[in-house]
Order: sequence, then structure tokens, then C-alpha cells
Amino acid sequence: MKKFLLVSFSIVIVITLSAYALIKQPIISKENNIEKIYVDSLQLKKHVAFLSEIQPARNYTHVSSLNICANYIKNYLSPFADTVYFQEFRVDGNIYKNVIASYGTKHSKRLIVGAHYDSCEELPGADDNASGVAGLLELGKLLHGKNLNKRIDLVAYTLEEPPFFRTENMGSAVHANSLLADSADIIGMLCLEMIGYYSDAKKSQEYPASILKAAYPTVGNYVVVVGKLGDDGFTRSIKKLMIQGSEIPVESINAPAALPGIDFSDHLNYWKYNFKAVMIGNTGFYRNKNYHTAKDTKEKLNYTKMSQVVASVYNVVLNID
Repeated sequence: MKKFLLVSFSIVIVITLSAYALIKQPIISKENNIEKIYVDSLQLKKHVAFLSEIQPARNYTHVSSLNICANYIKNYLSPFADTVYFQEFRVDGNIYKNVIASYGTKHSKRLIVGAHYDSCEELPGADDNASGVAGLLELGKLLHGKNLNKRIDLVAYTLEEPPFFRTENMGSAVHANSLLADSADIIGMLCLEMIGYYSDAKKSQEYPASILKAAYPTVGNYVVVVGKLGDDGFTRSIKKLMIQGSEIPVESINAPAALPGIDFSDHLNYWKYNFKAVMIGNTGFYRNKNYHTAKDTKEKLNYTKMSQVVASVYNVVLNID
């Protein structure tokens, strides 16, 4: 009986540790030979301020405000990228624009980094998702003049928010479909979704399932890489490069879309075509209670942490293959 209990206990331990490793994907060691990159936190704040304070708000009903955003993004990236252009599409009689900035265009293999610039309703949307766009813009500046071994497309999407979420009219759906139509050779896609809000308070981090509390921090001071089931190798490689590239704590998870929040952004449209894709963010409303409220303003964000996220993503963009 003792032997049976010992064997049974050992099996439970092995299964538990295996499940823990599969879900959490721990990185055992951290290489320290990566050049640390300076990202201007004040410039990030300026971007967030500009986007979040546009009036009327940058939602689908105010096409003029969306166009102001699109022009701002295009003008900022134009001195740094090989090419910058609008991907225009029509919805309900209006013309909407994705902004695409390309680097290393001589290469066929391509990495996509995207963030949506529209906001929900008449709200400022500082974290959601002016923060992601700000990160995209400073990433574009960092890539200027770099000797790249792949093509990098930075894409600022429109129409991520309701009523177009999960429809073919999402800007990211339009972009993903264009990649499929062109038979583009895609390495993967990184979606920057809400990268600005952090907290050091106890129990500041919530989860969609209570079991996750056993594996992940209850303090919301980290960034997470979210991938789908079966793409754990891709997710893990991104997590490792992010850890190497900055000081911000990085967590990761691969889970089914049935877990609420796993597919709550533009990366879902790349999954539809079997492109590898992850979401990089602060877990959204599981941490930031200002989500989709008038309180989601520039003053609530941590721009030092944001700069660390951008530095970590920059290391991914340069080194993932």
C-alpha cells in the first residue's frame, strides 16, 4: 500500500509539474549579453496624450478623428521606414485606413507587429489602445537604419472596437486577408494590446479562471505573451527574447480561445488563417479597471514600464526567426 501511494503521489507530481510547465512556460536562464535599448518614455507619453485627447473621440463614427490619427502615425513613421502607406477599405459607405510601415522590404520572410488605434465609444482609450500604438511608433523609430534579416511590417489598425469586433470589417481582418491573398511568407504576428497599465498593489491582478492564480502573480506588474494551443514553441521563443531584452517581468500562456480574453484583440484574425500570432499586453480588464471607461486616461499609465515593454519587443523583432 505504501509503495502504491508513493507511486501514485509521484505520478500526480509529474502530471502537475508537466501541466505547470506547459501553461506557464518557465524560462530557466536569462542571457545577459543582449544590448539594452533606451526607449524614450516622455515620447511615449506624448503619443498617448495626442491620441487619447483627440476630440471627438477616435471611434468609427468620427472618421475625421480616425484620419487625424492615421496621418499622425504615417507622418511619424515616414522618416524611419522604407515605405509607409494607407491600406484603405470601405465599410458602410465610409473609407477607413490601416497604416502600414515596412522595413527590410528586400526580404521575403515577414514579421507583423500591429496595434489598433481606434477607441471604444466616446472614450479616451489611453491604455486601450493608444499605449499599443505609442509602442508601435517608438519601435518604428528604433528600427530605422537597422540591418535586418527579414521584412518587418508595423501595422496600425482601425475598427478593432465594437461594433466591428469579430467581424470581417476589422482592420486586422482586412490586413490578414490581404496577406493570405498575396501568399505572403509570414514568420508570425505580434499584437500590442494595452501595454501601459501596471500596479504593485497586492491582489491587483485577476484571472479568468481561479486555477491560474496558482501559477501566475497576483500583483499586476508584468507583461504577458498570449498564444493559442499548439503554438507554445512560438510563444515561448517570444517570451525568452522579451526577458533578454528588458527588465520588465514577462509571463506567457497558451490556452484555448474559450478562456475569456485569450482572443480579445487583432491577433485573432491571423489565427483564422493559421498564421502564428500572439498578443502582448497587460491582461486588459483583468488588471486595469479603467478599461472602457472615461477614466482610461494618460495619467493612469506607467511610461517607464511601457518603455521596458517596447525594448523587450524590439529584441523579439530583431532576433526571432
